[in-house]
Amino acid sequence: MTRIIGVDVGGTFTDVVVFDGDEILGEKVPTSPDQSEGVVQAVSGGPNDVFLHGTTAATNALLEEKGARVALVTDVGYEDIIEIGRQDRPSLYDSNVDRPSPLVERSRRHGFDGDRRALLESVIESSPEVIAVGLIGSYSDPSDELVLAAELQEALSIPVLVSSLVSPEFREYERLSTTVLSAYLTPSVAEYLRLLDSRLTMGTRLVMTSSGGLLPFAQGPESAGRLVLSGPAGGVVAATALGRYHGHKTVLSFDMGGTSTDVCRITDGVLAVGSGHRVAGRINRVPSVPIRTIGAGGGSIGWADAGGALRVGPRSAGAIPGPAAYGHGGSEPTVTDANIVTGNIPADLALGGSVVLDADAGGQAIERLGNTLGLSVDATALGMLEVVDSHMEHALRSVSVEEGADPREAVLVAFGGAGGLHATRLARRLGIEKVLVPPLSGVFSALGLLLAAPKVDAARTVMMREGEERLSAEIRRLSTEASARFIDVFGNEELSTRVTSDVRYVGQSHELEVEADESWQTVRDRFESTHLQMFGFTRSGQAIEVVNVRATANGEAPLSWDDLPGISSDVEPIVRDGVWARRSLPPGFVIEGPATITETNSCVLIQEGNRLEVLGDGTLEIADNS
Repeated sequence: MTRIIGVDVGGTFTDVVVFDGDEILGEKVPTSPDQSEGVVQAVSGGPNDVFLHGTTAATNALLEEKGARVALVTDVGYEDIIEIGRQDRPSLYDSNVDRPSPLVERSRRHGFDGDRRALLESVIESSPEVIAVGLIGSYSDPSDELVLAAELQEALSIPVLVSSLVSPEFREYERLSTTVLSAYLTPSVAEYLRLLDSRLTMGTRLVMTSSGGLLPFAQGPESAGRLVLSGPAGGVVAATALGRYHGHKTVLSFDMGGTSTDVCRITDGVLAVGSGHRVAGRINRVPSVPIRTIGAGGGSIGWADAGGALRVGPRSAGAIPGPAAYGHGGSEPTVTDANIVTGNIPADLALGGSVVLDADAGGQAIERLGNTLGLSVDATALGMLEVVDSHMEHALRSVSVEEGADPREAVLVAFGGAGGLHATRLARRLGIEKVLVPPLSGVFSALGLLLAAPKVDAARTVMMREGEERLSAEIRRLSTEASARFIDVFGNEELSTRVTSDVRYVGQSHELEVEADESWQTVRDRFESTHLQMFGFTRSGQAIEVVNVRATANGEAPLSWDDLPGISSDVEPIVRDGVWARRSLPPGFVIEGPATITETNSCVLIQEGNRLEVLGDGTLEIADNS
């Protein structure tokens, strides 16, 4: 019997979902310091099983700055581009905020002027572990860059990454920064996947990328920069499938875990994949889902700043020691402790089926913070929830209102261990009428791994003005390239290919990504529609140009939402003191708030004025009738 196993490693918990063809099960276990060891302890499998993985190995290495010694090779005179950056500031009016330091120190940046021997001696002297090669014109003609990289590889026998493969688009700062970031992460990702691979017994092993696609483990090290959003991407894939299944045009994905909250907007049932993102303040221009991440989770710690104001996060209690109520030695007050004090989490709930809560310890931690602030225990707990809700509301507005989309037209899909506790309050603040809490909501990102498709991307800078005849040829060329790469990686043909293009008005310094088309009029119509939504105006008389073309070849996902088993109608609802057991709720069952729904891995809070209905697939649909 073949099983499909999804494992998503988070900062606090490791989520596991297993589908055996008839039944689907989910489990949460604390994340271990050695993530590969924790994954193996959480699951076991055989040679016929499929193992799908979302990892934070790349993210952690970057956030903790525990990457490799990288040497950067570029054209002479351009060695400092990665430090100069663009003419912008992280915080325009705060002189104390600066960009993060470059991942390559000045002594390991080498300018190439044509003298290969001098370059080789200089690189060897800097003792790198990985080399990043980025010649300025390689996005247009990569031949010199590839030759130089091959010579360095032969001479030093260490990994060499080239910008024309990592980020084959124009704009030298973004291309070099992305190549350096990927090189910086390569050894740690390679070592993690090697260790995990050696410990697994499953036959097929795939890892999630930032674009929401799956790649074989063997491709992971050379695509290290593409794994930075590996974990959060799984939840967005699952939210896309859920929203499409229930016929919702716009979905706001809300994933609140133990360490962070990830939000994303999905439109027309299609998961948009952007051309890059920032992580820890650094550019990473690789295909990625447009997720916004903030340091707000169940483990986020409450504290008083120098002015005596209540703050929450971004520091987290993590898995060890965890919130004070976990009873593992934690003493600082967290959002989870605040939810226990306010009664949102029943004190007798065993999180993950194994973590027995110590409500007194959680209350004492909140009390200590309250003494510092001059507030009661209840006021401190409620204040912490108000602060963290405010952070998450801003994040949701950033992917909706700030991008020209009205959140009131969306459905909020809430998941993660803490998502259901905060979703209805956030929906009310944003004017969202419906919240969907999916089955296995506490391990939903791991479920998303089973719904993700194998995927290969290709991109090219084309720089063509409106009306040029080569538009059709470039689209077909890149589509063919993506298909060929898919066959090379997976050994079989892709199921479908999607092509997009970056378009701008001539003279603009930024582009918008739209669905590609061989008709210039269609390209213009799509671009101006997107421009109007984003910025509120168009320039109908101004010419446009296509800057980049991207193609994504998609395979078949292991599962679709239709494949998942529904819930049984042969159950009797169980309730005690207004707390309902989710496993006991049949399809069509209705609950009027206030109430709390509990399951092994999460809780759902129903406010007064909310009406909950259990849908046939087990999804909880919560409507606000207040």
